[in-house]
Amino acid sequence: MRDKREEKPIDVEAEEKGLNYVDLDGNVGCMVNGAGLAMATMDLIKQAGGEPANFLDVGGTADAERVEAAFHLILKDPNVKAILINIFGGIVRCDRVALGIIDAYKNIGKIDVPLIVRLQGTNADIAKEMIDNSGLDVHSAIEFQEAADKVKEVLS
Repeated sequence: MRDKREEKPIDVEAEEKGLNYVDLDGNVGCMVNGAGLAMATMDLIKQAGGEPANFLDVGGTADAERVEAAFHLILKDPNVKAILINIFGGIVRCDRVALGIIDAYKNIGKIDVPLIVRLQGTNADIAKEMIDNSGLDVHSAIEFQEAADKVKEVLS
């Protein structure tokens, strides 16, 4: 007896795209893989002086299509002033995630808010190099605290 017309359209869209998404009232969009890392990322944002705008778990397959869908969801929120992508590549390789981020960014065109990307795990060094050499306006980080500092920097 579910009536999707009674639900938030963004929640329905996220579910249709296979993304775990919860809309919040903050100013920093989150794109993360894994619920535990998502919760830690939300804490990180708060410690950096921001407020999480969403909970978004892209799951274990952060390919270009999923990343692009996640960007579209996050960017629908006019309160988002920055986006933090925090992915741990245990099963999925970080270089594949980096390629997904680069492809999605190029498909979208211009993203008008600062983007901080932290990729850690398998092939993280290759991924960071790919992000840094992509020509995109992206801040890359390796350490958790470094990502927090970059969030704080772009919000000030």
